Amino acid sequence: MATGQRRSSMRERFREQVREDVKAVALEQLAEGGAQTISLNAIAKQLGVSGPALYRYYANRDELLNELVIDAYHDLRDALARAAAGSAHVRRPEQRMRELAHAYRQWAREHPHRYELLFRPPFPGYDAHAEPIAEAASTLMLPVLGVLDGNEDDDVQYVVRVWSRMHGIVSLELGGAYTAMHIDADALYTDEIQTITERYHRKP
Repeated sequence: MATGQRRSSMRERFREQVREDVKAVALEQLAEGGAQTISLNAIAKQLGVSGPALYRYYANRDELLNELVIDAYHDLRDALARAAAGSAHVRRPEQRMRELAHAYRQWAREHPHRYELLFRPPFPGYDAHAEPIAEAASTLMLPVLGVLDGNEDDDVQYVVRVWSRMHGIVSLELGGAYTAMHIDADALYTDEIQTITERYHRKP
Protein backbone atom coordinates (compact mmCIF):
# COMPACT_ATOMS: atom_id res chain seq x y z
CA MET A 1 0.00 0.00 0.00
CA ALA A 2 1.35 3.43 -0.96
CA THR A 3 2.13 5.96 1.77
CA GLY A 4 -0.74 8.21 0.70
CA GLN A 5 -3.20 5.32 0.84
CA ARG A 6 -2.00 4.32 4.31
CA ARG A 7 -2.46 7.86 5.57
CA SER A 8 -5.93 8.05 4.06
CA SER A 9 -6.85 4.72 5.66
CA MET A 10 -5.55 5.86 9.04
CA ARG A 11 -7.54 9.09 8.79
CA GLU A 12 -10.70 7.14 7.96
CA ARG A 13 -10.18 4.79 10.90
CA PHE A 14 -9.57 7.75 13.21
CA ARG A 15 -12.67 9.50 11.89
CA GLU A 16 -14.83 6.42 12.44
CA GLN A 17 -13.42 5.96 15.94
CA VAL A 18 -14.24 9.54 16.87
CA ARG A 19 -17.77 9.15 15.49
CA GLU A 20 -18.23 5.98 17.55
CA ASP A 21 -16.89 7.76 20.66
CA VAL A 22 -19.35 10.59 20.09
CA LYS A 23 -22.24 8.14 19.79
CA ALA A 24 -21.16 6.32 22.95
CA VAL A 25 -21.28 9.54 24.98
CA ALA A 26 -24.57 10.52 23.33
CA LEU A 27 -26.07 7.19 24.42
CA GLU A 28 -24.99 7.93 27.99
CA GLN A 29 -26.75 11.29 27.80
CA LEU A 30 -29.80 9.63 26.27
CA ALA A 31 -30.02 7.12 29.12
CA GLU A 32 -29.55 9.81 31.75
CA GLY A 33 -32.06 12.36 30.54
CA GLY A 34 -33.62 11.50 27.20
CA ALA A 35 -32.95 12.80 23.71
CA GLN A 36 -33.52 16.42 24.70
CA THR A 37 -30.36 16.33 26.85
CA ILE A 38 -28.02 15.34 24.03
CA SER A 39 -25.61 18.19 23.36
CA LEU A 40 -22.68 18.24 20.95
CA ASN A 41 -20.91 20.83 23.07
CA ALA A 42 -21.27 18.69 26.20
CA ILE A 43 -20.03 15.66 24.27
CA ALA A 44 -17.03 17.63 23.01
CA LYS A 45 -16.19 18.68 26.55
CA GLN A 46 -16.38 15.10 27.81
CA LEU A 47 -14.16 13.89 24.97
CA GLY A 48 -11.68 16.68 25.59
CA VAL A 49 -12.03 18.42 22.24
CA SER A 50 -13.42 21.78 21.20
CA GLY A 51 -17.02 22.17 20.11
CA PRO A 52 -16.10 23.37 16.61
CA ALA A 53 -13.77 20.38 16.18
CA LEU A 54 -16.63 17.99 16.80
CA TYR A 55 -18.65 19.52 13.99
CA ARG A 56 -16.14 18.03 11.56
CA TYR A 57 -17.61 14.63 12.45
CA TYR A 58 -21.28 15.52 12.83
CA ALA A 59 -22.70 18.52 11.02
CA ASN A 60 -25.32 19.08 13.71
CA ARG A 61 -27.22 17.46 16.56
CA ASP A 62 -29.94 16.13 14.26
CA GLU A 63 -27.41 14.20 12.20
CA LEU A 64 -26.13 12.55 15.37
CA LEU A 65 -29.66 11.71 16.54
CA ASN A 66 -30.51 10.19 13.17
CA GLU A 67 -27.40 8.00 13.45
CA LEU A 68 -28.58 6.85 16.87
CA VAL A 69 -31.99 5.98 15.41
CA ILE A 70 -30.40 3.89 12.64
CA ASP A 71 -28.12 2.11 15.12
CA ALA A 72 -31.09 1.35 17.38
CA TYR A 73 -33.06 -0.15 14.50
CA HIS A 74 -30.07 -2.34 13.64
CA ASP A 75 -29.58 -3.43 17.25
CA LEU A 76 -33.26 -4.33 17.64
CA ARG A 77 -33.16 -6.23 14.35
CA ASP A 78 -30.10 -8.15 15.55
CA ALA A 79 -31.87 -9.05 18.81
CA LEU A 80 -34.79 -10.43 16.78
CA ALA A 81 -32.40 -12.28 14.49
CA ARG A 82 -30.73 -13.93 17.49
CA ALA A 83 -34.12 -15.01 18.77
CA ALA A 84 -34.97 -16.41 15.34
CA ALA A 85 -31.69 -18.34 15.22
CA GLY A 86 -32.19 -19.60 18.76
CA SER A 87 -35.61 -20.98 17.88
CA ALA A 88 -34.55 -22.60 14.60
CA HIS A 89 -35.19 -26.06 16.05
CA VAL A 90 -38.85 -25.21 16.72
CA ARG A 91 -41.10 -26.46 13.94
CA ARG A 92 -44.21 -24.37 14.51
CA PRO A 93 -43.90 -20.80 13.17
CA GLU A 94 -46.35 -19.41 15.72
CA GLN A 95 -44.14 -20.64 18.55
CA ARG A 96 -41.10 -19.03 16.94
CA MET A 97 -43.10 -15.82 16.63
CA ARG A 98 -43.61 -15.87 20.39
CA GLU A 99 -39.87 -16.14 20.93
CA LEU A 100 -39.32 -13.08 18.74
CA ALA A 101 -42.11 -11.19 20.48
CA HIS A 102 -40.50 -11.74 23.86
CA ALA A 103 -37.10 -10.72 22.44
CA TYR A 104 -38.71 -7.48 21.21
CA ARG A 105 -40.05 -6.66 24.66
CA GLN A 106 -36.80 -7.61 26.36
CA TRP A 107 -34.80 -5.27 24.10
CA ALA A 108 -37.26 -2.44 24.76
CA ARG A 109 -37.06 -2.95 28.52
CA GLU A 110 -33.26 -3.07 28.45
CA HIS A 111 -33.01 0.03 26.23
CA PRO A 112 -36.09 2.13 27.03
CA HIS A 113 -34.61 5.45 25.89
CA ARG A 114 -33.44 3.96 22.59
CA TYR A 115 -36.87 2.39 22.10
CA GLU A 116 -38.49 5.76 22.70
CA LEU A 117 -36.06 7.35 20.26
CA LEU A 118 -37.23 4.92 17.57
CA PHE A 119 -40.94 5.39 17.96
CA ARG A 120 -41.31 8.89 19.39
CA PRO A 121 -38.55 10.89 17.69
CA PRO A 122 -38.46 14.23 19.54
CA PHE A 123 -36.27 16.26 17.22
CA PRO A 124 -37.15 18.43 14.21
CA GLY A 125 -34.54 16.97 11.86
CA TYR A 126 -36.09 13.50 11.92
CA ASP A 127 -37.64 12.20 8.70
CA ALA A 128 -38.99 8.65 8.85
CA HIS A 129 -39.07 8.58 5.05
CA ALA A 130 -35.40 9.49 4.63
CA GLU A 131 -33.73 6.59 2.82
CA PRO A 132 -31.21 5.54 5.51
CA ILE A 133 -33.86 5.53 8.25
CA ALA A 134 -36.57 3.89 6.13
CA GLU A 135 -34.11 1.21 5.06
CA ALA A 136 -33.04 0.53 8.65
CA ALA A 137 -36.66 0.37 9.80
CA SER A 138 -37.64 -2.04 7.03
CA THR A 139 -34.99 -4.55 8.14
CA LEU A 140 -36.92 -5.15 11.39
CA MET A 141 -39.32 -7.37 9.46
CA LEU A 142 -36.67 -9.64 7.99
CA PRO A 143 -36.05 -11.89 11.03
CA VAL A 144 -39.79 -12.12 11.65
CA LEU A 145 -40.75 -13.00 8.07
CA GLY A 146 -37.96 -15.57 8.11
CA VAL A 147 -39.74 -17.70 10.71
CA LEU A 148 -43.07 -17.76 8.86
CA ASP A 149 -44.03 -20.13 6.06
CA GLY A 150 -47.02 -18.59 4.35
CA ASN A 151 -47.69 -16.26 1.44
CA GLU A 152 -45.31 -13.29 1.67
CA ASP A 153 -47.98 -10.61 1.23
CA ASP A 154 -50.22 -12.24 3.83
CA ASP A 155 -47.30 -12.64 6.21
CA VAL A 156 -46.37 -8.96 5.95
CA GLN A 157 -49.91 -8.00 6.93
CA TYR A 158 -49.87 -10.51 9.77
CA VAL A 159 -46.52 -9.27 11.08
CA VAL A 160 -47.78 -5.68 11.07
CA ARG A 161 -50.78 -6.74 13.15
CA VAL A 162 -48.58 -8.63 15.62
CA TRP A 163 -46.13 -5.73 15.86
CA SER A 164 -48.99 -3.28 16.49
CA ARG A 165 -50.11 -5.37 19.46
CA MET A 166 -46.57 -5.72 20.81
CA HIS A 167 -45.76 -2.06 20.37
CA GLY A 168 -48.93 -0.91 22.08
CA ILE A 169 -48.40 -3.03 25.18
CA VAL A 170 -44.66 -2.35 25.42
CA SER A 171 -45.11 1.40 25.00
CA LEU A 172 -47.75 1.54 27.72
CA GLU A 173 -45.56 -0.58 29.98
CA LEU A 174 -42.51 1.64 29.52
CA GLY A 175 -44.67 4.68 30.17
CA GLY A 176 -45.69 3.27 33.54
CA ALA A 177 -49.37 2.87 32.70
CA TYR A 178 -49.66 -0.70 33.92
CA THR A 179 -47.89 0.02 37.19
CA ALA A 180 -50.36 2.80 37.91
CA MET A 181 -53.27 0.46 37.15
CA HIS A 182 -51.76 -2.48 39.06
CA ILE A 183 -51.76 -4.64 35.94
CA ASP A 184 -49.32 -7.53 35.54
CA ALA A 185 -47.51 -6.55 32.34
CA ASP A 186 -45.80 -9.95 32.04
CA ALA A 187 -49.10 -11.83 32.11
CA LEU A 188 -50.83 -9.34 29.81
CA TYR A 189 -48.08 -9.46 27.19
CA THR A 190 -47.77 -13.24 27.28
CA ASP A 191 -51.53 -13.69 26.93
CA GLU A 192 -51.81 -11.19 24.08
CA ILE A 193 -48.92 -12.72 22.15
CA GLN A 194 -50.35 -16.20 22.71
CA THR A 195 -53.70 -15.07 21.33
CA ILE A 196 -52.41 -13.28 18.23
CA THR A 197 -49.88 -15.96 17.27
CA GLU A 198 -52.46 -18.74 17.56
CA ARG A 199 -54.27 -17.01 14.71
CA TYR A 200 -51.36 -17.42 12.29
CA HIS A 201 -52.65 -20.53 10.52
CA ARG A 202 -56.23 -19.27 10.79
CA LYS A 203 -55.62 -15.82 9.36
CA PRO A 204 -58.01 -14.78 6.57
